[in-house]
Amino acid sequence: MKIKRILVSQPAPTDEKSPYHELARKFGLKLDFRPFIKVEPVAGQDFRQERISILDHTAIVLTSRNAVDHFFRMCKELRITVPESMKYFCISESVAYYVQKYIVYRKRKVFIGRQSFGELIDVIKKHKDEKYLVPCSDIQKAEIPELLDKVGVKYTNAVFYRTVASDLSDMKSLDYDMLVFFSPGGIESLRKNFPDFKQNGVFIAAFGPTTAKAVVDNGYRLDLQAPLPEAPSMTGAMELFIKREAKKK
Repeated sequence: MKIKRILVSQPAPTDEKSPYHELARKFGLKLDFRPFIKVEPVAGQDFRQERISILDHTAIVLTSRNAVDHFFRMCKELRITVPESMKYFCISESVAYYVQKYIVYRKRKVFIGRQSFGELIDVIKKHKDEKYLVPCSDIQKAEIPELLDKVGVKYTNAVFYRTVASDLSDMKSLDYDMLVFFSPGGIESLRKNFPDFKQNGVFIAAFGPTTAKAVVDNGYRLDLQAPLPEAPSMTGAMELFIKREAKKK
């Protein structure tokens, strides 16, 4: 088998039943995990310079746990009391559940999409009179403003946190058979931390079209783009790819 050592550019899963652990056991893989990117907060002083008033908005669009954490961090830093009437539009049930870390859930109005932003837009369409605030990073998926523009709601994109490259200087080389990425920021980190990296026989896997595009735009060879129709998860796509490569002579 060609693939034995894989580097996943994310934190190691804490659940022993993680699909990654199952994949490693099934194929006898050596899986290493290392985040290629990290999140840094935008300081309240810098946010003030954008002249965005949080309290001018009646609803918050939350697309990740990072967005939740940094929205409430910023409110605390700016000494803003979020009114009871504020509505929260969450991309998934897991994000909505996470909001309970900061609010008394039963007293607030929380609206939930299924998993994708496109599905959350279907919910937002029913509340066109709200003024939406979208806490985001400096690297935002293009579909978010595109879809909000399409439905014609009033909204403000606001950068609450930044995605930056992790310091990987302790890693001497990338001695792996496959590298797995989940964001364009991860590819930029690869370029920054390993400017002399030559891909040669190393496979590169990317999750999502924007990550895949970043692989190609940076001059690397894209070997696997997940999700696949028959494999919606990265681990599922990796399993199919590993099996395919094993059959080659």
